[in-house]
Amino acid sequence: MQPQWTSLAVGLSSLALLLGTGALAWQGQISQAANRSADASPHETVTMQQSEQPALADASQIDSQLVQAQTEFGLALFEALRQESPQNNVLISPASVAIALTMAYNGAAGETQAAMAEVLRLQGMDMQQINQANQALQQYLVNADPAVELAIANSLWYNQDLPVHVDFIERIQELYSAKVAALDFTNPAAKITINDWVKEQTRDRIPTIVDNIPPDQLMFLINAVYFKGDWTQAFDPELTEDRPFTLLDGRDIQHPGMVQQGDYLYLETDQFQAVSLPYGEEALSFEVILPAEGVDLEAFYPQLTAENWQTWMSQLRSRPGTLQLPRFQFAYEADLIPALKALGLEVAFTDSADFSGLTPLSAAINQVRHKTFIDVTEEGTEAAAVTSIGIMPTSIPAEPEPPFQMEVNRPFLVAIRDRQTGALLFLGSVVDPR
Repeated sequence: MQPQWTSLAVGLSSLALLLGTGALAWQGQISQAANRSADASPHETVTMQQSEQPALADASQIDSQLVQAQTEFGLALFEALRQESPQNNVLISPASVAIALTMAYNGAAGETQAAMAEVLRLQGMDMQQINQANQALQQYLVNADPAVELAIANSLWYNQDLPVHVDFIERIQELYSAKVAALDFTNPAAKITINDWVKEQTRDRIPTIVDNIPPDQLMFLINAVYFKGDWTQAFDPELTEDRPFTLLDGRDIQHPGMVQQGDYLYLETDQFQAVSLPYGEEALSFEVILPAEGVDLEAFYPQLTAENWQTWMSQLRSRPGTLQLPRFQFAYEADLIPALKALGLEVAFTDSADFSGLTPLSAAINQVRHKTFIDVTEEGTEAAAVTSIGIMPTSIPAEPEPPFQMEVNRPFLVAIRDRQTGALLFLGSVVDPR
């Protein structure tokens, strides 16, 4: 039997949060041996002390409501993006996109905030709960396994010549440990500064996220995730060889395939096989789901729901077996605005958007850019993701008018009025001041 391999869920944590889902096809086999607010003034650089970090949480202290929200959002976003390019590999980081959008959510109000809450599945959670839960989850994940390198970084880059509420800046810096900088967006060096930060956070795997900066751009909110983990049980490179790989159109190609035997967390139904490969000390894992032979991939996607995902992960049991897995590397990028609009976030990209919690200006999201990278080898996995949220004013204050000069040197009108009510107390004309 040579079933078609399809990796539907490349999960870099047992919570399936970090590098959510990828689509690949592989022809191989699993053979069984037996039965996871004031305004900042123009030109003002706001610098604040980092708050004392709370004690690290363990998994039992993580807010399951937030984890559930990010999982549901990630699966919905993946489905929307997959439909945009059904013949291509897709790899997203639900955590990265959710964190970046949640930073923007902190500045949203009214209908915009309600729409973002619905799309991000945050209904029923107040802002304090959301921010504290995100803070605890990020701190937990980066410390989950000392044998694995996992970094999550946030940043806020804003236009030094436009007003941003100081309380918004403070909240993002304190609760999301964000790097904050006011930049001159008319200077080409601003783009270089932002991209250098992205490149550093992703260990050169994603060198850029900003291509150009309009001079009236208000800000960029950016999240970066980097993962590098060795398998708990490495594949033997000597056993890697070209093996048949069946593409979605039915064509066969030859591609390097790795193979190993061992005990794995495994699940098999009449619809699919699933296997979980741990990294390091087994806190983080790589999940692979293979639709059963004869089950069409397109027909299988509707089963990929948050409820099913959690059920499948809970049903994994240790079984001995032989695993054959492709070695692969690819990069992916997408403009997320069309997908987010399809999910119900239309208002955030229009002149009706309300981001009054982050600026006194009328403003809307004008960019949601997402880039990912993954490399799966015999030794382990390296992966990175960056999400950039751009916010642009929809109205810019007019340039200040020059000082006026008024010489009252001819007949004129005068009045005395109450400014609050407009009541006229006196009204007259002066034609001769002598």
